[in-house]
Amino acid sequence: MEDICKYLIVQAPMAGGVSTPKLAAAVSNSGGLGFLAAGYKSARELEQEIIEMHSLTKKPFGVNLFVPTNEKVAVDALDCYQKELLKAAEYLECQVDIPKNDDDDEWNAKLDIIQKHRVPAVSFTFGCPDREIVASLKGIGSRVFVTITTPQEAEVALRAGADALCLQGIEAGGHRSTFLESSVDYPLMKLLKEVRSITKKPLIAAGGLMTGSDIKRVLQEGASAAQLGTAFICCPESGASALHKESILQKRFNETGVTRAFTGKRARGFVNAFFISYDKSAPSAYPHIHYMTKPIRAKATQMNNPEYTSLWAGTGFTLAKKLPAHLIVEELVQELNE
Repeated sequence: MEDICKYLIVQAPMAGGVSTPKLAAAVSNSGGLGFLAAGYKSARELEQEIIEMHSLTKKPFGVNLFVPTNEKVAVDALDCYQKELLKAAEYLECQVDIPKNDDDDEWNAKLDIIQKHRVPAVSFTFGCPDREIVASLKGIGSRVFVTITTPQEAEVALRAGADALCLQGIEAGGHRSTFLESSVDYPLMKLLKEVRSITKKPLIAAGGLMTGSDIKRVLQEGASAAQLGTAFICCPESGASALHKESILQKRFNETGVTRAFTGKRARGFVNAFFISYDKSAPSAYPHIHYMTKPIRAKATQMNNPEYTSLWAGTGFTLAKKLPAHLIVEELVQELNE
């Protein structure tokens, strides 16, 4: 990993507008590895961000892609949930949108753009691409990472030829990257220990990491680098909403939890009123529920109401700081070397 990022610090790719070219470039220019998030973007938008990245940094950077899943959805459960959401929509005076499954219909176009621009690092979330895709990316010089949440998923990624694995512990903020059914939610350190026992390939540890001492701990346990997301959300270069940043910095909520309520896919965020009201009834239906709740989340953000929007955060959120990204990296490196 040291050949692609000096300080073994990876900025997590946070979809939904949080990971901007300015944030990723600031991290890369500081000796870490900045990441753009291709999720929820068109191929054209992704290409524009990659072009902007090249204007902001000459250092390596990465792009993260959501792997299309095409999961089967229980229509009856989705209809019931849609009716339940009407309560929140009525309260906020907005609509519940129509559920749809456009599980990244520009997948191939995005892969073409990544290859066209020879992006140095490419990571995958929500699944593992087939061997042919991995080989084609490696053929143009891209480093390929696959995000996993269990040892079984690690084995799939290794068979596909991944250069490195990103290990997402249950402590991580945002969407769970699970793509194989499992009854176990692995804490990061347990996942790191088990996956390290089956491979010598580089492992990037992710999940609640906020400080240099956190990074030192995972490196000592066999990680090759550490990935941090929540630590960068409140940076001025981050595209997170003011409501999101304020909720973290002002500690408006006491805890985070994992729920399908907002998008239909399990994700860790603040336990707010929407979370509490809809957590138990939300079915597994992504991205269908993501689109259904989109107007609700948007209206809540517009109203500066933190109780009805998704506010993703990892378990270490209380340590988040409002600092420029380069200073965050500098602090992490200083703590790491103490």
